[in-house]
Amino acid sequence: MAKTNTIQIKLVSTADTGYFYVTKKNARAQTGKMEMRKYYPVGRKHGACREAKIK
Repeated sequence: MAKTNTIQIKLVSTADTGYFYVTKKNARAQTGKMEMRKYYPVGRKHGACREAKIK
């Protein structure tokens, strides 16, 4: 069977709130680090999240 292209990643808060989201990404289509603007319930505002590995 073929190996899947999607991997699970963790989007960690750049504002050091400790909050993170878990999502999937296509490893072949998006080769760089993913960065998104997401909502942080801890700080009650939006901010940037950067990709990190799930340990």
